[in-house]
Amino acid sequence: MPNIVALHELSEEQIHRIKDAAPDYDFIMGKYKELPPGTVAQADILLGWTGAAADEALQEDSRVRWIQVWSAGVDRMPLGKLRERGIRLTNASGVHSIPISEHIFAMMLAYTRNLHHAVRNQSKGSWDKSGTFSELSGKTAVIAGVGQIGSAAAKVAKVFGMTTVGVRRSGRPDPHIDRMYATDELDQALAEGDFVINILPLTAETKGLFNAGRFAAMKDNAFFVNVGRGPTVDTNALVAALKSGKLAGAGLDVFEKEPLPEDHPLWGLDNVILTPHTAGDTVHYTERVLDIFLDNLKAYREGKSLPRNVIDYERSY
Repeated sequence: MPNIVALHELSEEQIHRIKDAAPDYDFIMGKYKELPPGTVAQADILLGWTGAAADEALQEDSRVRWIQVWSAGVDRMPLGKLRERGIRLTNASGVHSIPISEHIFAMMLAYTRNLHHAVRNQSKGSWDKSGTFSELSGKTAVIAGVGQIGSAAAKVAKVFGMTTVGVRRSGRPDPHIDRMYATDELDQALAEGDFVINILPLTAETKGLFNAGRFAAMKDNAFFVNVGRGPTVDTNALVAALKSGKLAGAGLDVFEKEPLPEDHPLWGLDNVILTPHTAGDTVHYTERVLDIFLDNLKAYREGKSLPRNVIDYERSY
């Protein structure tokens, strides 16, 4: 009998949903290191992923034919080897649209209303009303990487009365974007932004994309937000732009090296808001991943193409 191996803990109700959708499959759940040796290699479908399971999933006699991962980004997975073995890979794209778009605006609002300074002053018991208080209304947000998250963020931006400028590979329009640019027009788009929001995935083309030249192309006193991937940004160039005053500030959730080293200069910059890669976290995460998985599971059992979130190995996303 074929089986599904889940490497993430699921509730009883979630397990029943899977079993009801695939009654002809055995269901096994457990953390990889707690499962009997060979369990992953005998899985037809792997629900979840850990680097520790890679050797077993990719061994010559492995039965794995489809992996549903819990993240949107797959840049840390052995994509070449998965492709060689013909393993279908689906991600959690779409799960993050609400939490990440809200996280983006939490950072932007904190900056414009000086909340990051107020929190720091509160910890010191300091009643300090100094600082500049601005607004989002009337400002321009440049969104690099207009997928589901970028579109959701643009929709929120319009509610705040912002102009929205988007950048995507195809240049295809989006209903919430006022002006859309293709990726080769990135510098032109950056020059328009009071806020620049990076939601790009990590690929060979995007690694180090936000470098000294890109920060120089931005409007003076822009605020930079990174909720995409840490290595898409040259951190040294970012720090230099923040220290020089070229950038007014930054809201950063992802970093080239995680955890961010304790002695890193970003910790000490007063114009920076840091969060520890939590922008996509939400209490609704697992149920949303499961909705994607179950839609695909129905198609998989019927021998059809998977309808949702299939990774294109050529593009790495």
